[in-house]
Amino acid sequence: MTKLSVNINKIATLRNSRGSDVPNVVQFAKDVQRFGAEGVTIHPRPDERHIRYQDARDLKPEVYTEYNIEGNPIESFINLVLDVKPTQVTLVPDAVDAITSNAGWDTIKHKDFLVDVIKEFQNTNIRTSIFVDPVLKQIEGAKETGTDRIELYTEAFAHQYSKGDFEGIKSYVESAELANNLGLGINAGHDLSLDNIEFFKENIPNLLEVSIGHALVAESLYLGVENVIQMYLNKLK
Repeated sequence: MTKLSVNINKIATLRNSRGSDVPNVVQFAKDVQRFGAEGVTIHPRPDERHIRYQDARDLKPEVYTEYNIEGNPIESFINLVLDVKPTQVTLVPDAVDAITSNAGWDTIKHKDFLVDVIKEFQNTNIRTSIFVDPVLKQIEGAKETGTDRIELYTEAFAHQYSKGDFEGIKSYVESAELANNLGLGINAGHDLSLDNIEFFKENIPNLLEVSIGHALVAESLYLGVENVIQMYLNKLK
């Protein structure tokens, strides 16, 4: 069964819009775990426009499932992760002004940098994953960095699937098969939803974990958080 990690960034965005502590992100993290989620994901950015660095620290004692912190490994992010020591850190090359993540790493161009950062995290027993596009040479490059896992950037798949084009899964299948052969664990995330998650999971061999936030929160507005989490878990069996 593929694990479901709930990205709670959108809850922090809603909280920040009123300058208060409603909804409370720590309580939401506790609730999604109680409802069956097998992990909690956050993606703090330097401007703290949604998840704040202090949130990452406050969540640590309350996340008893997998705790995944995503982000661009600038110095402040590296220091945060080393301080919090989550289960997993996912390295994402997002620009400071990016609305959301929009590309995977060039694992060849940035190999030396990634090797150094990954070693630093692994030395403190933090599992590492790097965000990559479904491009075979980038999967091969990821192996050379020493990372434990990759996270397949699934926006292109989701876009094509929404248009009825199921051929968009092919590059992801090929990338997953290569990753499996190279001994890399496989995660996935970005624009995965109740509409497309079952098809994606059925086609990706040995998919270990998906991180879902935006769609899950949007779906929960109509269906309820506990119900939506159960729906994802059923589709990920």
